[in-house]
Amino acid sequence: MKKKLPISKMIASAALAVAAITPSFGQSNLGAACGCPSVASRTTVLLSSLPGFVAINGTYGGELTTGAVLTCDKTYIIDQKIYIPSGQTINIAPGTVLKGRVAPDLVSTPGTPDPSKASALVIERGGKIMADGSADCQIVFTAEADAVDGTYAIANKGKWGGLVILGKATNNLTLAANGPFVPGGAGKLAVANGLGTMEGFATSNTQDQYGADLTGGQSFDDNDNSGILRYVSVRHAGAILAVGAELNAITLGSVGRGTTIEHVETISSADDNIEFFGGTVNIKYVSTLFGNDDMFDYDLGWSGKAQFLFGMKTDVNASVDSDNGFEADSDDGKSNNNPKSIPVVYNATIIGNAKSTLTSDNSSIAAINAKELTGGEFYNSVFANFKNGFNMVKSVGTRTGGYEAYHNWSTANGNGTAILKVKCNTFVGVTNPITVGSSAANVVTADNDQFAADGNVIVAGNTLPGFDYSFTVDNNTNVFSAKNDVTPNPSLSVAGCPTAPVDGFYRTANYRGAFSSNANENWLSNWSYSQVLGATKGIVACPTDINADGVTNVNDFLQLSASFGTSCN
Repeated sequence: MKKKLPISKMIASAALAVAAITPSFGQSNLGAACGCPSVASRTTVLLSSLPGFVAINGTYGGELTTGAVLTCDKTYIIDQKIYIPSGQTINIAPGTVLKGRVAPDLVSTPGTPDPSKASALVIERGGKIMADGSADCQIVFTAEADAVDGTYAIANKGKWGGLVILGKATNNLTLAANGPFVPGGAGKLAVANGLGTMEGFATSNTQDQYGADLTGGQSFDDNDNSGILRYVSVRHAGAILAVGAELNAITLGSVGRGTTIEHVETISSADDNIEFFGGTVNIKYVSTLFGNDDMFDYDLGWSGKAQFLFGMKTDVNASVDSDNGFEADSDDGKSNNNPKSIPVVYNATIIGNAKSTLTSDNSSIAAINAKELTGGEFYNSVFANFKNGFNMVKSVGTRTGGYEAYHNWSTANGNGTAILKVKCNTFVGVTNPITVGSSAANVVTADNDQFAADGNVIVAGNTLPGFDYSFTVDNNTNVFSAKNDVTPNPSLSVAGCPTAPVDGFYRTANYRGAFSSNANENWLSNWSYSQVLGATKGIVACPTDINADGVTNVNDFLQLSASFGTSCN
């Protein structure tokens, strides 16, 4: 016989649960579980005031030459470009908050921020960041104006630069094809074969470089270790130097597979949420929300692994944001260099906003936009509410060689390499599931046949059971009047599909998409900002969410109180 629990006690428990997951608790009490004081009571410290800071000539910033140890009893202001040099480490304790300062005004145009002076935290080649948070004590990078109480508008984007990690792993840069470096110079990033200056920086200082100077006798290190990002949130970043030359929320240049990146999120980036410039780094349990540009952008030969990725675009009513889920590039210099970009992605759920008008430097609006001779493998994922699903560039144009991304995919019209694979994915409410040159009219019968034979499924409209990609949010108040549900129920079958390798990184997942219909397996827990905002239904098991609207609030309390004084089995 089951023990009965009086409803009065259930209401008390629900009230406690409500207090525990409200935005004010989840943010202003950030780190309370590991002994951190409230965010509002923490002492403010400029990173440039820490011991060992030495300015870099010609740069709005300098190096912390002795590294740094940051503790959660203080709030740290990233007031310039702060560099961690080779041989040094910045250790960031769980529960710590770092805030990026808005760039100073341009002298020529008062009131307009100078993007070349955008603040950022830069980990140089050979330096390390140890930001090892936990689900109870995440580490937050955000804008200086953010009170970290859940009220800073998600409409605030590009308020500071972002987090930049530079490593020594492989890229495909050559000086002849990709140089010499020009700020904002349409892919002109190389200063030597294998050595690039990070996009978004205005100088070619060694502190801004990634990869290895192959001409000068250096070698790539694909096992390079730049540290740990775990339970880290990066918010309101993405300063723009020029079109095509921006800082992203998280920028990874030739970062090696010895680096750990998992349980990481980006919020409201003005440019790409996460961008890879070459490298071999792997990522797992990553979410990107409300950014303006691509969710995941890779280039220059990135060959890492990825699993459990979640992306959600800005609400369709926002004035911008019409780019891709994945922007897949191999070589901005259009030179056909090797190695090609061939990351292997399993279990992504990527939600667009149905926009159809291009902006800025965009060339398509696609869940996967395959460009510039790229490769890449995408398996067992869900893509929803984009104008185009899987788009491929076909025209060779000025590129060296006779093939493009399309030819790397097509078995009927390809080059025999088959380095671009899109298999066993479900495309929901996508206007054009497959396009070539951003047009469904360019797709031939053999393309449609291959797309279907590869196990890709097309679901018309917003009709997938248990799944709802629509949502409505006031971008200035963070209030969701309608929420999406990103967990198909029943789970989508992967029978006959490729399975993730058993190699110590990938996890076995017998479903398509980032989330299992078994709530006990879901990874986007209450630490994440989407849960603080109550943005998404169906992610985390919540016994107090009586009406199953994705959040415990007064409506659940009222539903319980109607039965006050009774008992239940």
